[in-house]
Amino acid sequence: MIKIIAGLVLSLLIVTSQAEELMMARTEQSFPEAMSKLQETILDLGYKVSRIQRIDIGLTKSGYETDKYRILFFSTEKEIAEISKKYPHLVPYIPWKIAIFAEQQDTLLVSADPMQFTDKKYPGADKYLLKWKKDTQKIMQILRQSE
Repeated sequence: MIKIIAGLVLSLLIVTSQAEELMMARTEQSFPEAMSKLQETILDLGYKVSRIQRIDIGLTKSGYETDKYRILFFSTEKEIAEISKKYPHLVPYIPWKIAIFAEQQDTLLVSADPMQFTDKKYPGADKYLLKWKKDTQKIMQILRQSE
């Protein structure tokens, strides 16, 4: 089952066909606690949660009984406006996202490494990618320590 989940998460987070780096964290918090802490932490870092998408519908149709798989999209209005205008190659990746799902008693968080989307034609965009990477790492560290 974990292979199915991992495949689903990877296909939702990664839109390129090359092998990509992932950022992952595991917390001993239950899914509801981790989901709440994830949203709180994102808000504390100055982002807005723009959408929470269920990704378990396909699993449910395959016979699994669960509702503990989500992708949380977040950004700031300023980032979206600036990136959309100045860095069109990043538009498919905004708002940034973290997948969160239950695995037995633990909860896992998975996100793509933003630095894989650097483009030499747009060197100024790296400031956003680096910020997303650092903030995603911080979010995951906070959730690890919240156990």
